[in-house]
Amino acid sequence: MVYLLYLYYADIAKDYPLLNLVQYQTVRVALAMATAMIVAVAMGSRFIAWMRAKQGKGQPIRADGPVSHLSKVGTPTMGGLMILAGIAVAVFLWGDLTNPYIWIVSFVTAAFGVLGFIDDYAKVTKQTSAGLSSKQKLLAQTAIAVVAGVLTVLWMTASPTTPNLETSIAFPFFKAVLLNIGWFYVVFAAFTIVGFSNAVNLTDGLDGLAIVPVMMAAAAFGMITYLVGNFIFSEYLQIHHVPGAGELAVFCAAIIGGGTGFLWYNAPPAKIFMGDTGSLALGGALGAIAVATKHELVLGIVGGLFVIEAASVMIQVAYFKATRKRIFLMAPIHHHFEKLGWPESTVVIRFWIVSAMLALAGLATLKLR
Repeated sequence: MVYLLYLYYADIAKDYPLLNLVQYQTVRVALAMATAMIVAVAMGSRFIAWMRAKQGKGQPIRADGPVSHLSKVGTPTMGGLMILAGIAVAVFLWGDLTNPYIWIVSFVTAAFGVLGFIDDYAKVTKQTSAGLSSKQKLLAQTAIAVVAGVLTVLWMTASPTTPNLETSIAFPFFKAVLLNIGWFYVVFAAFTIVGFSNAVNLTDGLDGLAIVPVMMAAAAFGMITYLVGNFIFSEYLQIHHVPGAGELAVFCAAIIGGGTGFLWYNAPPAKIFMGDTGSLALGGALGAIAVATKHELVLGIVGGLFVIEAASVMIQVAYFKATRKRIFLMAPIHHHFEKLGWPESTVVIRFWIVSAMLALAGLATLKLR
């Protein structure tokens, strides 16, 4: 909104040097990050106290989980609302609201956030770790993601350097390889968004475990969106130019800021959990950003920790159905290491290290071609 006001009153603003700073995307990225963080931190104490009063017993803890988790009983959930509030305010103030990618990613984030809220509400009211059924969530997620995929194809501005980019899959490490799959791309886009949303959701099992890797992935994709959206940089790096995608750097910055504000209260021992409200929304947002920037496969590298967590669950389930035995002591894999005797803080910090290395590896694909 502030950016649109600047454009509307540009003739007046030019006489005030400080106001002219709003025209620069890098300045708006910094302001979005700071705004989202301030909103999340400001909500903190009162919001947590209100949630604790409303939820009573808080988020139900899995009975078959590590014994150390029993100390978390009574901790409220739905802390993702703090992050989403920060993102909403920051993007509204500093984002270009005429940019179609901002609206697509905002739609996915809000819709997945509502779905997560419904799931969290069901868990709290029923006092069970199982909220909505898997089929219910998957159907709703797929419907949302398909709409987002269609809108991305229809609203994407034609790239001056790459024909049919809107329905094509780009491959990391290969500058000239592009697979045009037509409208089947919508299916691929939906798979990316839904898959990554659920992967983040599965990772959110320990204090601070999911939010920091989400912030790392957002930082990596903030860089990617800026470079992909800039014609000069994309030509230099020989990556596919997506006009307008650079504005998503503001959204990525808002994720980092909101996540930082939330981490202030989610740091061990957590005063509030993110819940599906946050994990589904943030995972969906990153998936939608990857689709918009044509870096869906790079998301699998940048967010490799989430992929590993999701894969551990799928492997565990498939192997157990086939043999009635388990590969891991418990899935997702972070619980496996807890069962091995690793302290929760050790698991979290080591997983952060892995996430940081994978984020850097994903960024390296921009140059290694």
